[in-house]
Amino acid sequence: MKKNITINLCGRLFQIDEDAYELLQQYIESLRQSFGREEGGEEIVNDIETRIAELFSELNQQGTEAITIEHVKDIITRIGKPEELTGEEEKQDNGGHKYDSFHTAAQGIRDNVRARTAGKRLYRNPNDKMVAGVLSGIAAYTGSDVTWWRIGYAMLILASNFLFPLFGIFLNFGFFLHVNLAFIIFYFVLAIAIPVADTPKQVLQMEGKEVTPQNLADVVVEDKQPAQHRRGCLGSFFSVIISIFMGIFVGLAAIIGLVLLVCLLLIIVSLVVVFTVPSVRTSLPFDFEDLHLAELMSVHPWIVIAFIIGLLLALCIPLYAIAHMLFSRAGKVQPMGIGQRILWIVLWVASLCCLFPALIWIQEQEKERYNEWIRKEYSYQGVMMDQEDKNFLRKGAWNLIKAENCEHYTWSGEYDGNHNLRFLDVYNENCKEVFQVERKEAVKPGVYRLDCVVRAEGPGPCVYAIGDSVKFESIPVYENLDGKPDMGWYDVSIDNIVVTGDSIAYGLSSDEDFTGQPCRAQWFSATDFKLTRTGDLPKQKK
Repeated sequence: MKKNITINLCGRLFQIDEDAYELLQQYIESLRQSFGREEGGEEIVNDIETRIAELFSELNQQGTEAITIEHVKDIITRIGKPEELTGEEEKQDNGGHKYDSFHTAAQGIRDNVRARTAGKRLYRNPNDKMVAGVLSGIAAYTGSDVTWWRIGYAMLILASNFLFPLFGIFLNFGFFLHVNLAFIIFYFVLAIAIPVADTPKQVLQMEGKEVTPQNLADVVVEDKQPAQHRRGCLGSFFSVIISIFMGIFVGLAAIIGLVLLVCLLLIIVSLVVVFTVPSVRTSLPFDFEDLHLAELMSVHPWIVIAFIIGLLLALCIPLYAIAHMLFSRAGKVQPMGIGQRILWIVLWVASLCCLFPALIWIQEQEKERYNEWIRKEYSYQGVMMDQEDKNFLRKGAWNLIKAENCEHYTWSGEYDGNHNLRFLDVYNENCKEVFQVERKEAVKPGVYRLDCVVRAEGPGPCVYAIGDSVKFESIPVYENLDGKPDMGWYDVSIDNIVVTGDSIAYGLSSDEDFTGQPCRAQWFSATDFKLTRTGDLPKQKK
């Protein structure tokens, strides 16, 4: 006993059993999917519905009270059947094909591939799959036997595991594991990237058949038939694994999409603040103030624009792809075609090609600005040094004449019992320091003496004074004597400094070109420079 349903088709009422109604409804829906987006497609579907109503009326006039599934199959076949036959295509058989050159052989291969894939689209085949239908879809696309694809894939995995070790390549277990994992990941990536042929129209496109009512009817009727083969245990196991991976993938994609959306909004807010109120610093995670984009925009606008566009596209494209995937899985939109996916991938790669070179250039500009600030902040008379060394020399009005191979210029402690006292101190482990520092004091003409406290690890460094002539005094070599409380400091004086001018220059030097003595000391120190007037200038004889 079958249940009959009363339907209204083009203003006419018909009795139809439940199975026939489901087949008719699926057939009309497939027609709408095939012709709905084409110009005049809706009219074609309406005409087909009118024709079906007319054929149903003819059956009622012939005494049929209820339309059965056999009647619907017959009507679908009649509607899809061509009105005329244009004749059979002539088959050319020239007794075989002979290549007379490599070029013609390659051309023949290309023509064969084009002939096999002409009019086809790549889909995963849901009707003949062991795992996800990837290899079956490729076989349908290339017009080949899926068995050979499966054998070839298995042989490729075996070859990577067993043939490479025979030639002594990658003899370790980790390589085998990575190879197998790479093949599995590659298969899953193809399963995600290649869409599945869900609709009758997609099945026809996968097989390279023309989308006609007859072919659509054949697909619909085949889908109504009971399955001939049941999925094996291996296929069921991999199907569960794929379902789990797909669930994890969708969950991660949703989380990544949410993170990308938040980042995009924060970046947009940061960019607006940078270009509208450049003097205001924000506490947002993306603070572009340090990149000085507003300043660079006035100098190199196209590079900054390329950076901003590349950054926004690099975030928007994956965000759109994730949102589209989630909506397509929910049945709200149609899945992306392969061409559309390739287009978005190319645009995303192009955005990265704009983003990274521009970012590198901006970072180089920022690096130069930072180095300039460092040179200004941590240099003294063009020599990079610690801030404490710089402050000591600046406050002491020391003129840095030469400073090469010096690890530091001042030090503190170990003098006069005051460990916070800072003094001149130069160090180089290999005794290669070339150092000269000088200070000038205004004085009246006369005779002066320079007193200071010094020490040195080895010979060479000197204290000097410049009046009317240059006078040198070598720094005594440091000796660690037991019971000596001053840790090796020595008092040094330079007497009889004659000054007829208005100033005296004095300082500390290890420059052999100036002192005439090579430096053999790893370190030397000096402090407590004092000038004392000891007499007047000698009277000149008349």
